[in-house]
Parts: sequence; C-alpha cells; structure tokens
Amino acid sequence: MKFGTKVIHAGLGPDPQTGAVMTPIYQTSTYAQESPGKHKGYEYARTQNPTRSALEKNLAALENGTHAICYSSGLSAMDAVMRLLEPGDEILSTNDLYGGSYRQMVRVHQVYGLKPRFIDMQKPEAVANAITDKTKMLWLETPTNPMLNILDIKAICDIAKEKNILVAVDNTFASPYLQTPLDLGAQIVVHSATKYLGGHSDVIHGAVITNQPELAEQLYFLQNAVGAVPGPQDCFLILRGIKTLHLRVERSCQNAASIADFLKNHPKVGKVYYPGFEEHPNHEVAKRQMRHFGGMVSFDLMKDEIDKAYTIMSNTHYFTLAESLGGVESLIGHPASMTHASIPREERLKTGLTDTLIRLSVGVEDQEDLIQDLDRALASV
Repeated sequence: MKFGTKVIHAGLGPDPQTGAVMTPIYQTSTYAQESPGKHKGYEYARTQNPTRSALEKNLAALENGTHAICYSSGLSAMDAVMRLLEPGDEILSTNDLYGGSYRQMVRVHQVYGLKPRFIDMQKPEAVANAITDKTKMLWLETPTNPMLNILDIKAICDIAKEKNILVAVDNTFASPYLQTPLDLGAQIVVHSATKYLGGHSDVIHGAVITNQPELAEQLYFLQNAVGAVPGPQDCFLILRGIKTLHLRVERSCQNAASIADFLKNHPKVGKVYYPGFEEHPNHEVAKRQMRHFGGMVSFDLMKDEIDKAYTIMSNTHYFTLAESLGGVESLIGHPASMTHASIPREERLKTGLTDTLIRLSVGVEDQEDLIQDLDRALASV
C-alpha cells in the first residue's frame, strides 16, 4: 500500500454497526458489560476507546510500526517514553531541540534521577564517543528545532544497536511522509500530532509508535496507569487531518524551498537555515533519509538587531506570529522568546540560536503571496 493510500485506508474501514465511512466519535466514558468481565473489548474510556483505537492502527501503519499509543499531547507522549527508563539512567540527546523537550528532561525527569546530557549529534562518531555505560537511550530530533540540522538516523542507530541502547526519534518536524525512523533502526518514534499530523491548528495530541511488542506493552500500561489520554473528538480530528497529510506536506515543502531561495538572495537576510541547500552541512544525509527537505525555514538578519527582527515578525500578514507549526497556515515565530525560552540563553547561543533568529512554518498558501508578504515585512526595516 502506497503512502497516499495508507493515510486514507490503513487500519480504517466503514463502521461495522452503521456503515459510516468516517470513524465515529465514540463520546462515552464507559461501556456496558454482559456480565462481570464479559464485554466487547471495551471497558472504560481511559483504557480503550474505538475512535482512539482506529487512530492508533492508522498511525502504526504510517510509520511502518506494529503499535501506536496515543496521548493528550506531544509532551505527554515524550513523558511516557522517559518513564521507560530508571533513576540513574542517562539519556543522550541532541543539543538543538525543542525547548519543551529540554525543559521536561532537565526540570522534570532529572529531578527523579534520570540523567540528560546534550551533545552535537551531527557527526555519528561524536555520538559513539559520548556514550557511557550509563547511557540507556538516545533521543534524536531531526530535522532539529529550530536550526534544522539533520541527524543520520541509520548511522546513529547502528551505533546504538551494538551497545544495546534504545533510540527514540522525535519525527514531528518531518512527519511520516518525509521519513520513517523505524525503517532506519530506531525502536521508538514520537510525534506531537498537534503539528503536521493534525495539520489544522485545532487540536493538541501526541503519539508514540514502535515495532517492539515489549515496549508497546509498557507504553500501553503507562497510557492507562498515568491517564494522559486524548479524548475521542481529538482523535477524530487527527484522523481527519491525516487524510490530507501527503498533499499538505508536499505543498509545504515546495513553498519552503522557494521561500528559502528568496531569503537566501535578500540583501537584509544573513544566514538561512534550510537542509535543501547543497551547502547545508547535512544536505547529503537529508537527501538520503528524507523524501523532501521539509516545510520549515529559519533565518537571521544581516545585522544582529533584535528590534528589527521584532518589527519584521510584527509586520507580516499571511505569516501569523504564533507558536507551533505544521498547519495549513504559515506561521512566523521567535524561538528565543517563544518555543525555546525555557533553554538558558548561553546554551541556545552555543547551537547558533541567536536572539534574532526567526523561524518559519511554511503553509500551503499561494507561494507568490507568501514571498510578497515576507518581502513587505523585510522592507519595513
């Protein structure tokens, strides 16, 4: 089954009771039982819900996994993965990642004994050299947020396999349309489904996909025991969004490539971060492991003046100044004060995340309108 068919049909079918083509929203908290312990596979909606089950089957198919487990947000999905570890275990992660992921590792799980460590993972040999006997998990994010570095998933997974270390990949920026980390050796894939999977900026959701039955069993237990589950309406919205995932991401990638070229040649723009450029340090890796180069673009101004960066971000029309990404609408954001404010400034600067860095989530609008919008905003400074 090809990807465009998977998003619409994988794990799904008409409702057996009514023939409804779209998965119904089972808005119920509990289910009738014929006798104690005898039921139709559903007991209590925290534990199981038919709408959620349909989404989980669909997500597993999209990532070429065997199990998907849904959560109420991307960070609750990440939290479940962190709980697979024990106090004293070390998590080795990239030093350029979403601020919320950094905050959870450092300010939540570190308090309870986990040991996060952040390194530049762009060179697999650096990862190999950083692993210790306490390292139990590698947490990858690729493309990274917001510097858009590309990590070589297969090379890193090969290293981890030799040392019996779990690899979890945050695939939010790419989506399963662009890359499938389980096929490259990872055991766990994590999504903030709020972003490209949902695609319409109208729901908060998270998911973990794996091809390891024993990990799936642990994650299902945590889903039920901790209770950070999505409601059926949220699951329905993600299912609805997934049906156009391939169309939306394809258009977003096309728009992003043109916008990156425009910014690269603009006299007021300094460095543009976009893995589609041949001079990008990880361009060859991106070509090898991704279908396209993604819908995200980051850039700095020629002059490091924060007031001018603020003026630009406040003077766009089609690019909305807002957090998040991956929706049909284009967004413009300031990572230093928004998505990455929880990371200490000195740590941000080490990765190139300056106070004037601007991040674009390129939507599916008309390409010319988006470029003209940015051109007008740049002309305001």
